[in-house]
Amino acid sequence: MSTSLTLRKRRRKEHITIVGFILPAFLVYGTYVLYGIINTFYYSTLDWSGIGPASQAVQTGFANFSKLLKDGHFGHALGNNILLVFVSLVFQLGFGMILALIINSRARGTRFFRTVYFMPLLLSTVATGILWQLMLDPYSGLFNGILNFISPDQRLSWLGSEQVVMFAVLFVICWQYTPQYMILLRAGMTNVPDEIYEAATIDGASKWQQFWRLTLPLLSGTIKTSAVLSIVGSMKYFDLIWIMTGGGPNGYSELMATYMYKKAFNQDQMGYASTIAGCMVIISLAVIIIFQTMTRSREDRN
Repeated sequence: MSTSLTLRKRRRKEHITIVGFILPAFLVYGTYVLYGIINTFYYSTLDWSGIGPASQAVQTGFANFSKLLKDGHFGHALGNNILLVFVSLVFQLGFGMILALIINSRARGTRFFRTVYFMPLLLSTVATGILWQLMLDPYSGLFNGILNFISPDQRLSWLGSEQVVMFAVLFVICWQYTPQYMILLRAGMTNVPDEIYEAATIDGASKWQQFWRLTLPLLSGTIKTSAVLSIVGSMKYFDLIWIMTGGGPNGYSELMATYMYKKAFNQDQMGYASTIAGCMVIISLAVIIIFQTMTRSREDRN
C-alpha cells in the first residue's frame, strides 16, 4: 500500500515538473502564435483599415473571402508560391544533397569547401538582396558584363523583365538556402554507421548503388523533415522578394506575403490583408497534410 502511494506521489511530482517546464513555452506560443492566428481570422471578417479600434469596424462576414477568390493578383501570387515550393524541393534539396555528399566524403579540402558552401547562409537577407541587386544591374552588373563578353551589345534587365524576374529571384533564393539543407542532410549522414558502407563495398556495391540503396533510405526521415521546412518556408516567404523587387515588375514576382503586406500597409486594407494571411495558413496546412499523407502511405507500402 505504501509502495503504491509512493509511486503515485512520484508520478504526481513528475507530472508537475513536466507541466512546469512546458507551461512557459506554451504561454509564449499561445500568446504570440495561437492568439495571433485567431485574431487574424477575426479581422478577416471586417472592413477595417487598421486605423482605429477593430471593434468599431464594419462586420462583413465572408465577403473578403469571396472577394479573394475572384482576385486575379492573389491567384498569380499563389502560383508564384507554388513555383517556389517546387523549385525549393527540387533544387534546394537536390543541390543540398550533392553538397552534403561532397563535404561528407574523405577527399582533401572538404573543410575548406564546407566553409565556402555555408557562407551564403551566414549573410543577412538584406545584404544578400542588395548584393544580388548590384550583380543583376542591367548597366553595371556582373551578369550583364559576362553576357556582353559572350554576346556584345546584349543587355538583359534581370529584375525588370516580366519574363525573367521570377527565375532570377528563385536562383538567388536557392543560392542562399541550399546550404541550410546541406547541413541538415550532412548531419543525417553522420548518423549512418561506416560499417554499413564497408560491408556494402565488400559485397561489391558501387558508390551509386550505396547511395541509392543505403544513403537515401537511411536519410528518409531527414529528407522528410527538410521537405516540410522547405514547403512551409516557401509558402510564407517574403523578405528577399520584397528587398529585390517589391513584387514587381507589375506583380510578376508577387508572393502571397508581399501581396498581403501591400494591402495592409500600403493600401490600408487590414481586413483584406488578414483574409490573405488566413488563406496562407489554410493553404500551408493543406499542403503539409497532403505531403504527410503521401509520404506516410508510401512508407506503409514499403
